[in-house]
Amino acid sequence: MNFATLLKPSAVKVLTSASSKKRLLHDIGELAFHAYDLDSGAVIDALQTRESLGPTGVGHGVALPHARLEGLDSVLGAFVLLDKPIDFNAVDRQPVDIAFALFAPENAGVEHLKALALVSRTLRDPSVCSKLRANPEPATLYTILTEAQATQAA
Repeated sequence: MNFATLLKPSAVKVLTSASSKKRLLHDIGELAFHAYDLDSGAVIDALQTRESLGPTGVGHGVALPHARLEGLDSVLGAFVLLDKPIDFNAVDRQPVDIAFALFAPENAGVEHLKALALVSRTLRDPSVCSKLRANPEPATLYTILTEAQATQAA
């Protein structure tokens, strides 16, 4: 499992409009539609349903919203950098400005967990998050994410 297979460059976006958690999940749904041709309504509903079980804000300004979706063959990701942090009910009560969403097939047990572990491990690295926050250009963000994994593996 690696970022290059999990995340398309077109699934990386900088948002200037997200003013709430609900708005962010809506924007992630739209991004999933444009990048992967997923039903944005189904994505939004699945993410909101998962959030109702407990917030996915993991701390230090990072959220990992995720959901299982019908019709997927593999785990897919979407990365969003927000220009202004928003409240996400994170475990440390800090606002979120980095969100990495994962969409998994309904029956993807181990693959979903591997993807979640990869993203979580990468975004727990303060130097990776600093680089992401300092480079609000989607192509650069994609490169930082894919290179972060190569650096961690070395």
